[in-house]
Amino acid sequence: MRLLVVEDDTVLADGLVAGLKIAGFAVDLVGTLADARHALHGGEYAAVVLDLMLPDGSGLDLLSEERRGHSMVPILLLTARDQVMDRVAGLDAGADDYLGKPFELEELAARLRALTRRAEGRAEAMVTFRGLTLYPAERRAVFEGRDLSLSRREYAVLLALVERPGRVLAKTDLEDRLYGWGDEIESNAVEVHIHHLRAKLGRRFIETLRGIGYRVLPEEPRPCR
Repeated sequence: MRLLVVEDDTVLADGLVAGLKIAGFAVDLVGTLADARHALHGGEYAAVVLDLMLPDGSGLDLLSEERRGHSMVPILLLTARDQVMDRVAGLDAGADDYLGKPFELEELAARLRALTRRAEGRAEAMVTFRGLTLYPAERRAVFEGRDLSLSRREYAVLLALVERPGRVLAKTDLEDRLYGWGDEIESNAVEVHIHHLRAKLGRRFIETLRGIGYRVLPEEPRPCR
């Protein structure tokens, strides 16, 4: 899933991006409110990690703008201002969670998984579908009782599809889940990931709608006669 990180401390920001990518997220990074507004206007994100103290203002201003505009994107505030009243102000302004600096990347990743899980209407940490169980916290996949060996991006493609059974995801939708701004995208990367997944799950697990995209169905599609 794709995150927007709004953080102006370059050392911390680089560590955040590297750590969240290892945890399986695609990450876009900006360092100002102006750039964050532009990113949110032009992209769809599973969650936002938002620093409060930015060069051109307070992250609370951006948070308030998003909520006034009825944006439902989960927003986690990340700041050194960790007094009780700071947390209360952030949560009352519409934040979904709050993490004070310093913090552990593992905790941040876990909180983001919890936020996105609730936003998708799921209570359980695992995702089950047609004999497949995915454990996002461990990036583990079990299919018909056996562990699957999946690359980080194969896992991301599979999770994107099974979270939305029946919904068609275009190639560009999947690329948005897989890559941040600085990542190099090969023209046939999605097709290669789908090919590898079919080799591990069976050719009929993922359906291709030619020229439209890909989807999984709650039941295996019947062959045309």
